[in-house]
Amino acid sequence: MLYSMTGFGRAEALVNGRQVVVEVKALNGKQFDINTKLPPILRSYELDIRNLMNNLLQRGTIDLTVSVRQEGASKPMVVNTDLALFYYQGMKQIAEQTGLPQENIISTLMRMPEVVAPDTDVLPEKDWEEVKKVIEQAAKDLMQHRLHEGSAMLKDIMLRINNIEQLHEKILPLEPERVERVRARLTQWLQDMANKDKIDPNRFEQEMIYYLERMDFSEEKIRLRQHCDYFSATVNENDNAIGRKLNFILQEIGREINTLGSKANHAEIQQIVINMKDELEKAKEQILNIL
Repeated sequence: MLYSMTGFGRAEALVNGRQVVVEVKALNGKQFDINTKLPPILRSYELDIRNLMNNLLQRGTIDLTVSVRQEGASKPMVVNTDLALFYYQGMKQIAEQTGLPQENIISTLMRMPEVVAPDTDVLPEKDWEEVKKVIEQAAKDLMQHRLHEGSAMLKDIMLRINNIEQLHEKILPLEPERVERVRARLTQWLQDMANKDKIDPNRFEQEMIYYLERMDFSEEKIRLRQHCDYFSATVNENDNAIGRKLNFILQEIGREINTLGSKANHAEIQQIVINMKDELEKAKEQILNIL
C-alpha cells in the first residue's frame, strides 16, 4: 500500500482542565522537516514532540500547531505583582506632582512591559503523557488521509506500469522485420561499395552477426520485464515509506527503455519506446508524491 506525502490531521481532548487542540499538515519533502507552533507550557517538550512526529510521519515537510486553552484563554496569563507595584509607585508620584488624575493608573499599569506575561509553567509529566496521546492521534489521522490519497495514486501508477508492459509486448512481433531491415541495409551498402560478385558471403555473415549482436536488446527486454514485476511486488510490501525505493526501480526501468531506444534502428519500435518514456515520466511525477 502507498501513502501520499501530503495530508492533514486533527485531534483534540480535555487534559486536566485544559483544552488541547492539535493540527498537523504534511507537504512533499525529501527529508523530515517540521515547523512547530507550541504554547509556552509545551516548550520544554519540543524535542520530544519532534522525535515523536519523526517516528510517526517519517518524511515530508510538516507543520504542527498545538494550542492549549484553559478557562477560555489560549495563553494563561500571570501578573508580576512586584514589578506592578514598582511601576505604580512611580506613576502615582508623577500624577501627584503634575496634578494629573489617577483613575487610569491601573489600566496603564497593566500595559507596561512584563507586568502581564504568559504563564510559562512547565506542563506536569502526567499531563504531558495525555497531551502526547492527542498529538499521536492527530498524526494517525494524517496518516489515514495519506493512505486515502495514496490509494488513488496507486491506481494511476500501476496503470502506467501496465501500459509499459503492454508496449513492451508490441515490440516482439516487430523483431523479425527489424532484423531483415538491418540485413537489407547492409546488403545495399555493400552493393553500393562494390560489385555484387566481389562480396564474400562468409565475410558478410560475420559482419552481419557482429552488427546484430551490437543491436541485440534481448537482455534489456528481460530486465525491463523483471523491473516491472519487481515494482508491482514492491508496491504490495507492508511498508509505510517505499517512495524512495519505487523511485529507484523507476530509474532502472528508464535505463532499460533508453537502451531499447538506442538499439532499436526501427521506426515503429522507436515510437513504442517514446510512448514508454511518456508513461514512465507520468509514473515518476506521481512517485514524487509518495511517502
